[in-house]
Amino acid sequence: MKAAIIMGSDSDYPIVEKAEKVLADFGVECETRIISAHRTPRVAEAFASHAEENGIEVIIGAAGKAAHLAGVIAAFTPLPVIGLPVKSSTMDGLDSLLSMVQMPAGVPVATVAINGAENAGLLAVQILSVKYPELREAIKDYKRKMEEDVIAKDKAFAEGRQGAGKGE
Repeated sequence: MKAAIIMGSDSDYPIVEKAEKVLADFGVECETRIISAHRTPRVAEAFASHAEENGIEVIIGAAGKAAHLAGVIAAFTPLPVIGLPVKSSTMDGLDSLLSMVQMPAGVPVATVAINGAENAGLLAVQILSVKYPELREAIKDYKRKMEEDVIAKDKAFAEGRQGAGKGE
């Protein structure tokens, strides 16, 4: 089980590390790199072209501003690519989001929310779970726990509101 996370700049790392943590929590090996679609296009091509033979099974591409990294990677690999738009200073990340979701037919990039690193990691785990049954069970457990946590919070909230309504 191996994923790769590539980011256009080291300034993206505070967001990217959240996806790394999700992958680590599920026991997925992760290779993280700084590769720019614009400043190192040959490196991006080589990385994507050899990712499959290097054991990578899913790629997360994080970038801000002119966020073409995930799309460039997707053009050179048959592997699933998840775009992680990073909030930028100019358009609050909308430019990054649109750069990723507006891909031409034939070069898909699954895209999560702006700064949605946790969901990028979870989507990578879900993609890998098609091949690895232990990940499928771990995702089911994660979702059950998430449900239980919300139910417990709702119960505590309702109990707190009842007491408040009685003048306590």
